[in-house]
Amino acid sequence: MLIPVTTASVKKAFSLLLFLFMSFFMLMGMAQQALASEAPAEHSLEDAWKALSDKNYNKKSAAINVITQQNPPEGRPAMRAMLEGQLYYAKRGKALYILKDSKNHYEFTPLFDTDSALKPVVQENKRGFKKVRVNNRLRTQIRLLLAVMQLNHEDADIRLAAVQELLKKPNVEAADLVKKVIEKETDSRVITSMQTLLAVIQLENGDETAQLAAINTLANSLNSSAMNALMAYQPPTNTLKNKAQSAIQKINDKRDLYAKAETIFFGLSLGSVLALSAIGLAITFGVMGVINMAHGELMMIGAYTTYVIQLLMPDNIAMSILVAIPAAFVVSGLVGIAIERGVIRHLYGRPLETLLATFGVSLVLQQTVRSIFSPLNRSVETPEWMSGAWQINEVLALTWNRLYIIFFCLAVFMALIAVMKKTSLGLQVRAVSQNRTMARAMGVRSKWVDALTFGLGSGIAGLAGVALSLLTNVGPNLGQAYIIDSFMVVVFGGVGNLWGTLVAGMTLGVINKLMEPWAGAVLAKILVLIFIILFIQKRPRGLFPQRGRAAED
Repeated sequence: MLIPVTTASVKKAFSLLLFLFMSFFMLMGMAQQALASEAPAEHSLEDAWKALSDKNYNKKSAAINVITQQNPPEGRPAMRAMLEGQLYYAKRGKALYILKDSKNHYEFTPLFDTDSALKPVVQENKRGFKKVRVNNRLRTQIRLLLAVMQLNHEDADIRLAAVQELLKKPNVEAADLVKKVIEKETDSRVITSMQTLLAVIQLENGDETAQLAAINTLANSLNSSAMNALMAYQPPTNTLKNKAQSAIQKINDKRDLYAKAETIFFGLSLGSVLALSAIGLAITFGVMGVINMAHGELMMIGAYTTYVIQLLMPDNIAMSILVAIPAAFVVSGLVGIAIERGVIRHLYGRPLETLLATFGVSLVLQQTVRSIFSPLNRSVETPEWMSGAWQINEVLALTWNRLYIIFFCLAVFMALIAVMKKTSLGLQVRAVSQNRTMARAMGVRSKWVDALTFGLGSGIAGLAGVALSLLTNVGPNLGQAYIIDSFMVVVFGGVGNLWGTLVAGMTLGVINKLMEPWAGAVLAKILVLIFIILFIQKRPRGLFPQRGRAAED
């Protein structure tokens, strides 16, 4: 059906089109005005800080760009606080604060330390302050801009932390940032992490050739992101599938190897404590034939001495450990001499009565400590120079306190060897240990040598207590957990032999830690005890038996 075209109908159509065009342009103008009102103009740094308290996310986004471009000292702390939801502003004045909350109060610290008009505010609630809100888009923007700031930092550790942060959520934007700086990077750790990040992105977005190259790169990485990327990878061909499986197996083998290395390290640190505690016992047992059941309490005294020294030096924890080492040696050594002069010297030649007497002394020492310090455990603060860990790679880290304890054990051992080999006391101790009757005939005051030897062994037990206080809490029962292990080390290494004690301590420590993952701590100790019982059936004198006429008796 045809509709006749008339002049009136044309005029109506033309008027309708004109109305539609005018309405369209009016709407466009209104939209541009709205966008102009929302889109912030170029900010100065001062305006950018003020814009963070605005409700408009577009203004906040532009302000974040200005802050990160100008990179003021407060930039990184402010961006971190925004990500963690810890950046607030005062309702009056709009000044920015970083929140540090605890169980009992909220502490608002001014972002700008140079502003003397602002002071930290501590109160029980958040009244008067409001959080700087961010959405997911701003969080992504902040992470990327923070990475830009950190990737250009002069500190390699900060650059490495930036790459590790990007690896948590790898994307194309992060890869673009890394590509701009990887060529001028000089630190090998940072370069490796950057290559891992690029390989993860390449594995997801590259062609088959690029994916193959990415798999080869990720196979040499121990970063958890590399393993996650390979596990989630959907290979388009069987060749890539086999390569990915081989890469996963290679990473797992490396992880297992480094896990065993870490276990051996923990075993050596445990063995160092066992060796320190057993060296003193080996001296007294080897020279005097005394089974000292109070040896563990001498370790406890050394640990409590460390605790008291820290109480006396609360403002200098780093130095307190160095002061505690000689103090613990002297205090434990004097207590040991007192035990020898007061109890043990009356019981020579009666081993069973000596064992019972020293067991009674151990109970007395435990109760004395409970009366002075209470039965509660005390903690010794680890100094800053012993805190943290030596991060060798992504899966292997050696804690500094255990590493220092290993070196400390070796230093004490070498010092003791020097005393025994180069001093007159060492000569007399060796003479008495090998043949007491002949030593007396040569004019050696064996009773005085016994007292000094017992004091020396007790002092070394005190040093073991210093090392032990840095690994566990200090309490009245501290020594009881190590006295049996110390005797096992002495018997296994050879009574009176220092080198045998060191080797036995390290060996038993490593064996114990290697068995713990599959046997448990208690069963591992039982198995070690069974091993030693079977061992001494074949070699009653231990690994390195003592030589001399007394040893034949």
